[in-house]
Amino acid sequence: MNRFSHIDLRVTAWDQVREFYEGLLPELGFVHPYHSRDWYVFASEGELPSVPYFAITEDADYKPNNNLVGFWAADRAEVDRIAGTVKRLGGTITTGPGLLPISPTYYAVYFEDPCGNKYEMMHRLN
Repeated sequence: MNRFSHIDLRVTAWDQVREFYEGLLPELGFVHPYHSRDWYVFASEGELPSVPYFAITEDADYKPNNNLVGFWAADRAEVDRIAGTVKRLGGTITTGPGLLPISPTYYAVYFEDPCGNKYEMMHRLN
């Protein structure tokens, strides 16, 4: 059983990050929007509440920190593709994409959304 349920993410302003998340999250498999007045939700295939989802809400006082959300990639090409998507959508690449000294096959890109939230997309062989 995969115990992952969801992420509740804060951003300072939805308008600042909307294009970024509407472009990135579907590429990561969060393809179904379920938005309400206070939450912008992107769910994976299937029906809520039994599927993983990414929920975003505004908090004008929010300050990004050093927390990081990581995603698996099927291969190095997917890491590179996501890095290109991040750049195109106004995110910031902080490291990579490339091999990192975590293990001999650890290939990743680290990036931030326009609000400063941190992410990683990685692939490695066992």
